[in-house]
Amino acid sequence: MIYTVTLNPSLDYIMHLDGMNINSVNRSLKEEVYPGGKGVNVSIVLNNLRVPNKALGFIAGFTGKEIERVMTNLGSNCDFITLDQGISRINVKLEAGKETEINGMGPQITPADLKELFAKLDEIQEGDFLVLAGSIPNSVPDSIYQDIMKELAHKNIHVVVDATKDLLKNVLKYKPFLIKPNHIELAEMFNVEINSDEEIVTYARKLQEMGAQNVLISMGGDGSILITSAGEVVKISVPKGTVINTVGSGDSMVAGFIAGYLKSKDLKEALKFATATGSATAFSPWLATADKVDDLLSQL
Repeated sequence: MIYTVTLNPSLDYIMHLDGMNINSVNRSLKEEVYPGGKGVNVSIVLNNLRVPNKALGFIAGFTGKEIERVMTNLGSNCDFITLDQGISRINVKLEAGKETEINGMGPQITPADLKELFAKLDEIQEGDFLVLAGSIPNSVPDSIYQDIMKELAHKNIHVVVDATKDLLKNVLKYKPFLIKPNHIELAEMFNVEINSDEEIVTYARKLQEMGAQNVLISMGGDGSILITSAGEVVKISVPKGTVINTVGSGDSMVAGFIAGYLKSKDLKEALKFATATGSATAFSPWLATADKVDDLLSQL
């Protein structure tokens, strides 16, 4: 089984405008509302790819109910913890030539709530996959991801971490199966400028030296680079298509990598599937579907 954890899921409210004028009334031309959060996106894409998984995390209020309702209607298996107070955050995205985002804070999560999450995580069995993805709310300890991995270290599970900076660095000693920073996040982690594939590989290997097994660096339209646990470097280009939406493409890569690895047990095939899945989201109004992924696989 694959489990995803989203500590601060959202409703993403996307508004399309001709243009935006400050200090005046702006009217949208079209709106869309989607459930959001990196782990949520991974779960939805896995479900689209017909890979069973369970979505864990916290929801609250009427927005939380809507997140769960939409995901359930899409066929996702949700096992969220419902908080007593607050509402799940609303992230407003304004599309007016350029994209502007205003992200909500989310509800307060108490130590008792975290204890309930750890009880659910205790159900994970040897060989399962666990995806820890995204930022964490202010009410949660900065050590939450490493606390989870420490608690589950004896179970021999495949942990995938898609996070940034110290949130990612601090889990490396627990040897995650896969980490997926993009090239910008990789540079930020080491406070350097990266200008070549060779430099990407150099700093990705440093993450392996710190404990990561497989490191996948996404580079947008320039493709991605995988450094495997065996030390092999594999670069892949993206298929041709028109970029419509970049939100969730990285999360879709994570879902695609897991789906491809489960199917083939081959890291190169997993990279190929990840690239097709991430591109399928980028070329679609929302998240990747199985049909779109199959179309793009033929180009890789």
